[in-house]
Amino acid sequence: MLLFLLGLAILIAGYFTYGRLVEKILAPDDRTTPAVALEDGVDYVVMPKWKNMLIQLLNIAGIGPVIGVILGIRFGVIAFLIIPVGNIIGGAVHDFVSGMMSLRHNGANLPELIRIYLGKKFYVCFSIFMSLVLMLVVAVFINVPAKLISGLADKENIFLWVVAAIFLYYIIATLFPIDEIIGRFYPIFGGLLLIGTFAIFGKLMFEAVQEPAILSESTLFAAAKFTSAGNMPLLPMLFVTIACGILSGFHATQSPLIARTMKSEREAKATFYGMMVLEGVIAMVWAAAALAIYNSNILLMKVNPNTVLSKITEHFLGSGMGTVTILSVVILAITSGDTAMRSLRLSLAEIFKVPQTKAVTRIIFCLPLVAIITGLLIWSNQDAKSFGILWNYFAWGNQVLGAVTLTAATVYLAKGNKCFLITMIPGMFITFVVTTYILWISPAHGGPVGCGLDLQVSYIIALVVSSAVSGYAIWKSRKES
Repeated sequence: MLLFLLGLAILIAGYFTYGRLVEKILAPDDRTTPAVALEDGVDYVVMPKWKNMLIQLLNIAGIGPVIGVILGIRFGVIAFLIIPVGNIIGGAVHDFVSGMMSLRHNGANLPELIRIYLGKKFYVCFSIFMSLVLMLVVAVFINVPAKLISGLADKENIFLWVVAAIFLYYIIATLFPIDEIIGRFYPIFGGLLLIGTFAIFGKLMFEAVQEPAILSESTLFAAAKFTSAGNMPLLPMLFVTIACGILSGFHATQSPLIARTMKSEREAKATFYGMMVLEGVIAMVWAAAALAIYNSNILLMKVNPNTVLSKITEHFLGSGMGTVTILSVVILAITSGDTAMRSLRLSLAEIFKVPQTKAVTRIIFCLPLVAIITGLLIWSNQDAKSFGILWNYFAWGNQVLGAVTLTAATVYLAKGNKCFLITMIPGMFITFVVTTYILWISPAHGGPVGCGLDLQVSYIIALVVSSAVSGYAIWKSRKES
């Protein structure tokens, strides 16, 4: 229990201390924002700060701070320290800097920022890779909520109909101006998520005061948790399993959406850094609730995390409020999936330099995306193995986005003669993590196709790669200064 409370304290204190340090380095000021200078009534629209904050929270959260941590706490209570520390010095910095970079470049999407700071050749490869990852995100964030809805209805035969309905909504939300659907309804959904999460927190604390052991590793839990012997080494697997609570590259694709709706740069710390910290708090609460449930029934360590989610809400909130909370998690996934598709449309339009103010051009850019994502959905729903592969590639692809974003951010800060260590250090770490994962993972290690190298060998190569990438960022900044 003490580790859990310490982790929450780190998140809160980190926002007011390290977050303030990062804000001083980035120096948001009173210059005109893209929302004001380029207002177009579709994507560049000024919205209130409180609304932007809640939309940003929903955009970045996805299912990571819920489903991800239900899996991630199986690595043990060390997650209660890794989540907040990684969040404060890694994920929140990543989101803040990428948001500020977009603000300073007319609301540019991530590929354009990569072109500016890492060069055209890097930009071409990255744009293709990011487009593929975002299509995986959309497919995953259609499948997962559809499975949850089918489970609530206790009717598996409606699954494909739910998939079709969610996908249709994604298409509609992608085409409409940002303030008509996203700006109008997402703040309400964000409020529901927070109410459900903090209701669980209150009940959890009530039970933990009476029995502190529920937030510690029981003997049975310690014997069943993820370990290297079971092909689940903490490094890299924890950081691929829990992305949204610690550091997620997907967030850098979402920040430009809000950079185009902010009235003042001075809102950036609360909107970008603050909402990532709040996501960390949400992740901590759900991780703690999952630990308590595992300690009460160790057999749940072997079941699907969706089932554990239902057990958590039923135990802590009862059937009525529990159902509402599961629906808020469904909404959480949907509100990240549709903005992922919106970000993909905007990024492709920016690459091909096609304005998106007219509905017909938005439709034209959506049609090929719809076709490709439909193919992914058909393939991924053939069997459980197909979906597992889809999820796995999405997971590590997401962290590649984070590594590249932090590398570009390091160049950005170094060129401006600002302290680039705040992005270089977490950038080196996440590059090390994802390189280790790709080199080590294989079917023999319980994952998809990869290099299948020995773990120690993977660590050594990954260290060289991460050092080389950081060295390149410094060289690139000095070359162009």
